Amino acid sequence: EDTKSKSKRKPQLKGIVTRLFSEQGFYLQMQPDGTIGGNKDENSDYTLFNLIPVGLRVVAIQGVKAGLYMAMNAEGFLYTSDVFTAECKFKESVFENYYVIYSSTLYRQHESGRAWFLGLNKDGVIMKGNRVKKTKPCSHFVPRPIEVCMYKEPSLHELEEKLQKSSRSPTMNSEERGESLEGQQQQPEDSTEQDGS
Repeated sequence: EDTKSKSKRKPQLKGIVTRLFSEQGFYLQMQPDGTIGGNKDENSDYTLFNLIPVGLRVVAIQGVKAGLYMAMNAEGFLYTSDVFTAECKFKESVFENYYVIYSSTLYRQHESGRAWFLGLNKDGVIMKGNRVKKTKPCSHFVPRPIEVCMYKEPSLHELEEKLQKSSRSPTMNSEERGESLEGQQQQPEDSTEQDGS
């Protein structure tokens, strides 16, 4: 049991600190308050991410400065989470030998089974996952690795625990609420407005 507790503490996952450059001409960034978007400044610290392997071609994407994980919820909205949950796992696929695309491992279109992707629009604004097509520039990223790092495996939290904390949802806007799969239809108007911002 002694060796077990030791290995738990040792960083064993080989990941990278990287910038993710979008084909739209922006670096993906996460601001300290958890807001996700695009930034043209390649030297900004907010564009640095830890890409931590948490499965076969599955990564956790963590903002280096904010320390938060990128996540996608059941409606396809991107948000940031201070704990690592199943919504924070993204499948990493290479598209046409060059670009890398990131899709939710948890959610997809019901009818077609089409994946929901991380994407930036041409103004550098984060998009809803089900609006992003893998053939379009909005979903295409080129990792620009800075260094290889060893990471501890993030400990997985249940989504229920997460829901009790307020989750910031920068991509959510009023007319896109309401078709929740989570049974929150009773109050679509104020379900996301409790974070006081």
